[in-house]
Parts: sequence; structure tokens; C-alpha cells
Amino acid sequence: MSTTPDGRPGGTKASPSGTPMDGAAAQRPDVRPGTPAANPRVVRAVRDAGLDVEFTVRPPAANLPEAAALLGITAADVVKSLVVRRSGGEYLFALVPGDRQISWPKLRAAVGVNKLSMPSPAVALEATGYERGTITPLGSSSAWPVYADERIRGRRVSMGAGAHGVNLFVSADDLLQALAAVVTDITDPNPA
Repeated sequence: MSTTPDGRPGGTKASPSGTPMDGAAAQRPDVRPGTPAANPRVVRAVRDAGLDVEFTVRPPAANLPEAAALLGITAADVVKSLVVRRSGGEYLFALVPGDRQISWPKLRAAVGVNKLSMPSPAVALEATGYERGTITPLGSSSAWPVYADERIRGRRVSMGAGAHGVNLFVSADDLLQALAAVVTDITDPNPA
């Protein structure tokens, strides 16, 4: 049984808005719809933004391709939320398709800076309130700017929901609008 973002029963295999789940996750017996393990900050941010999402709880995964397989989707349909450090203790989020990686020259050009770096897991936790593997701009402890790769537009994507083993499915276009994201080419293909 699924639940609405505030924890009330919402019907079998339904999104928080009550609409039937149409994603591949609805067909997977080991992936459960609902929000019992979703981070309350994410749930609140989703509700406040008016986003129509589907929360799913999945078994542990060793890596992104395994998580995608458990969800019944491709790696390209999983969006990685990466925390990137700017100078002066500022950060940004980079939303990257799961089958791609940040292109540092492209991201630096988009941001208009000469230097960016990935913080340590402890610093990323401090900057967002989320552990690596659960990071999302939704409900982050700080509203850092969001830069998103153009390849996620027009898709229904899955991303972390602030807790291990919990994902949310959302229209990328709605998400990008809610986050006021800068959308441009910021990635390269993952190495083979």
C-alpha cells in the first residue's frame, strides 16, 4: 500500500496525488510505493512545490546501474544530485543523468568560474543535510543554485529522496521549473 506525503494511506500503487503509478516500479514486487522511509524535509518540499511525485522504497543497491535495474529503468533515467563546491564556502547542485558524468570545463563555463570541486562526504552532508547517495536539492538545508544537464528534460526521472533506498519519480520538466534550475550541457558520457 502506498501513502500520501503526510503518511496517510493513499491506495495501492498510487502516487502521492492518488493517481495510479504508471512507472516500471509499479510492476516490481521488490519495489514498494509509499513514503514511510522518505525524508520529511523532502516530503515537505515536494508538497510545497506542488510536485506530483511517486515515492518508492527499494532494496539496497551497490551502485547506480543496480539501483536502476531494481527500479526497472535505465541508468539515464536516474538523476544524480551532486554537490559541487564553489569558492568562498558556497555550493551548487549539479543534476546529472546516471549514464553521464560532470564535464568540469562545461560546468565551470556555465557557472562562470575558474574552479569547482567535489567536497568530501562529510562536507556534502554539512552543506545539504543529506548523506551521499541520498542527496537531493528538494528540502536541502540550504537552497543552493541548481545546474541541470539538458538531457534530463522531457523525461520522467528517478532521484534520491533524502534516505537510503528511497527514490522519487518526477517529471524532470516540473522539477527543473520548481528548482529554478539553469539547464544546459554540463556532462560527458561515462567512460566505457
